[in-house]
Amino acid sequence: MCMKKQTALWTIFGISIAGMLFSGYLSASELLAKACPLGGCSSLLGIPTCVYGFVMYTAVLVIAILGLKGKK
Repeated sequence: MCMKKQTALWTIFGISIAGMLFSGYLSASELLAKACPLGGCSSLLGIPTCVYGFVMYTAVLVIAILGLKGKK
């Protein structure tokens, strides 16, 4: 069974929105409140790892939007 391109892009779009909401919540809690809601949050190069997740999900969202707006 093969998924259509549009269906795949809409699925990726939805997953990236969910990922941005979750990692954004974690990032805001970590950066603004200086407290990790999950307990033991880790850092990489002095930046909380949830911030990297937010950036990656944002990049995936932009790529999905570009794919949806592109030629069909």
